[in-house]
Amino acid sequence: MNKDTLYYDGACPVCSAEIDKLARFSRGRLILKNIHELDADEACLDKSLLLSRLHLKTAEGRWITGLKANIRAWHHTPFRYPWRMLDWPLINLVSHRCYELWLRHRNGPACFEDS
Repeated sequence: MNKDTLYYDGACPVCSAEIDKLARFSRGRLILKNIHELDADEACLDKSLLLSRLHLKTAEGRWITGLKANIRAWHHTPFRYPWRMLDWPLINLVSHRCYELWLRHRNGPACFEDS
């Protein structure tokens, strides 16, 4: 059975904390991949691109990035409905801008070091 795969920055403490919650609540319905520990068959993926923002590859092979990837990832948990609200018209104007602002300030050494 194919599943969505979320690629995350395992060197970022904020990212890792959210991934821990996702792992607990998704109960195996979502594949979580630390970008710093990719398998040989995924070595062709652009690591710097993956680190630039959240990436999710759907079970169908489509790529989703940014806050939309985060929202899709949380769809695999019991908390899917509150997360959907972040993509509603008008609310998404604020939520997506907040995500982009967070990305700009995320560049601390703990989040972008290449291990």
